[in-house]
Amino acid sequence: MVHATTTAAGHLAAWQSRAGTLPAVLVDVLAACSQNGVNEHECGDVLDLLAMLGCDAQTQAAALWFEIAHTHPLVWEQRAAALPEELRRLVAGQVAAERVWALHAQRPPEGGSEGLRRLLLAIIRDLRVVFVLLARQLARMRAASTFPESDRQELARLTRDIHSPLANRLGIWQLKWELEDLAFRYLQPDTYRRIAKLLDERRGDRETFIRETLSELGEALRMADIRADLAGRPKHIYSIWKKMQRKALEFSDLYDIRAVRVLVDNVADCYAALGVVHALWPHLPGEFDDYVARPKNNGYRSLHTAVIGPHGKTLEVQIRTHEMHRANELGVAAHWRYKEGGSGNADFEAKIAWMRKLLEPRNDDGELAADLQTELLEDRVYVLTPRGEVVDMPHGATVLDFAYHVHTEVGHRCRGAKVNGRIVPLTYQPHSGDRVEILTAKLAEPSRDWLSTHHGYLNTSRARDKVRAWFRRSAHEANLAVGRALFERELKRLAMSDVDLAKLPALFHLQTQDELLVALALGDVSPGQMARVLQESQHPPEPPLSVPITARPTVFDHSAISIEGVGNLLTTLARCCQPLPGDPVRGFITRTRGVSVHRANCASLARLARRDPDRVIEVSWGQAAAQAYEVTVQLNGYDRKGLQKDVVGVISHANIGIIASSSRLFSRTGEVEMRYTLRVRDFEQLSTLLDRLAALPNVVEARRIGTG
Repeated sequence: MVHATTTAAGHLAAWQSRAGTLPAVLVDVLAACSQNGVNEHECGDVLDLLAMLGCDAQTQAAALWFEIAHTHPLVWEQRAAALPEELRRLVAGQVAAERVWALHAQRPPEGGSEGLRRLLLAIIRDLRVVFVLLARQLARMRAASTFPESDRQELARLTRDIHSPLANRLGIWQLKWELEDLAFRYLQPDTYRRIAKLLDERRGDRETFIRETLSELGEALRMADIRADLAGRPKHIYSIWKKMQRKALEFSDLYDIRAVRVLVDNVADCYAALGVVHALWPHLPGEFDDYVARPKNNGYRSLHTAVIGPHGKTLEVQIRTHEMHRANELGVAAHWRYKEGGSGNADFEAKIAWMRKLLEPRNDDGELAADLQTELLEDRVYVLTPRGEVVDMPHGATVLDFAYHVHTEVGHRCRGAKVNGRIVPLTYQPHSGDRVEILTAKLAEPSRDWLSTHHGYLNTSRARDKVRAWFRRSAHEANLAVGRALFERELKRLAMSDVDLAKLPALFHLQTQDELLVALALGDVSPGQMARVLQESQHPPEPPLSVPITARPTVFDHSAISIEGVGNLLTTLARCCQPLPGDPVRGFITRTRGVSVHRANCASLARLARRDPDRVIEVSWGQAAAQAYEVTVQLNGYDRKGLQKDVVGVISHANIGIIASSSRLFSRTGEVEMRYTLRVRDFEQLSTLLDRLAALPNVVEARRIGTG
């Protein structure tokens, strides 16, 4: 175990005495420290630890500038503007971490800490900050024996909950062991002293045993012509206690209190040395781990075996290369020297993504292997409940998504939301670190508008499924009535008549008209999809939905598909998302039905792509995407300043061309009528536009007129 002592080597003066050999950025901050007064022992200790981790001068300087900013804020304000932007960003990351420490102090005793660790990583933009946080926490823990008991306990709990797990996931064993032991020492002092006493009582016998073991093993390795460095491995107290708890063992039953480490030159020698060990002493069944062939989640590599050594005593042997040992001791810090300026480096960004994955919680090795095959980390936001608990959601989720994430009933009863104490609309998308409070009514009353993608209330499929489930539980007749009203509204808005409803269900792979109307009421069929089908019911496509592909690339009229790189296959339109001409689409090569064409954002396609990414191909619509329809729309409402500008803005944002426009104001009533002749791609685009226009303030109605 590394003892928690502070020596002169950790004093800041030792660094200041070497100012002539240090980078200018570090010399500058060391001078500022001597002029303004800081905790020299703690700061010197932090610098020593960062140097051991191989951190660059910018990172070391940022650790000291944060100390100045913390103790002398006026000095920091005066000096910050003249410092490099990268340095200010590193200090800002440490300041942001203070929010997590405060949340940890406020959380209930039974509250979990995984969310806080993930929030910490979300708000820190530069992963070098994590190394500074670990080094500073260890320096403070080493000095904690002089703190008041309450401060020492809180510091130890923070170390146990946040810093030790992060050091573990980064694989920085030297920091991890000491952080764990010191936290254990202060949180459970009696147990700590009991185990420490047992270790001390057996120290003499153990040291004699280790000397004999090293001599015998060293001779056997020399006879096998294997060059190796041998050493006894200290066992830290916290890991001993954890193993006793996990395996329900007494101290005397632990086999790895006595342990040796073998360092060799290459991987082949690792396995050769393992053979020597097993030939020399009997191997304990079930006590062998090959972390060379299958490294741990955080990159740890080594061979572990347990044997019955000299005098019949159990012994653990760890075998690894010198490079593995260095990597295991320093974790990712051993693999990567941080960049010193510049940005946009692809290798650097890939390493950042890899490090973030190391810091994320893991379920199993398969999940880790799958994740490490992907360069990009899913973009997520981490928001807080009023009690300080952390909830993570996909980027773009709204406060209404958050309500459903917390609890289905909270979502159903949601009537408003506050973010950081300020009322926001239900479409508001919170950012990491925001505190969200949901305002609820006594009765559950979801709105059908929440299912409309155009309104932007819900951006997660999980929340939309819960709203659909609510309406499915409603009376069948009520859903039928709502679906019929939506269908008739769509006919009116699109100025269509003489539509045979009986022909439409088959186009959605449904059996009856009632099924179609209920699907429309529940949002399983969107108004935009209905508009597409209504359009095609009047202008049916000539080619069939399944067509042979005979050339590369091949383009078919109207609903035909252009597929690159694949020949002699059929295409079918996926039933799960029912793509229609003009939708962004992608293809999936099935085993029996050729290429199944999905909407690009189809959830089923996403699942298939995760399972078989090589079978996803690029497809596009043929000439249908190039077709355009000329339509005239009319808006009725009440005049206000900027209304026409807002209308034109919505049309322009939808990438729809305006051919002609006119407006009429009825001054006596304040009503206004506006007409626009537009060129739209298809009727789904028109339906979406009408939804957005109708949502503008003062617009009462937006519909198509004439037959275009």
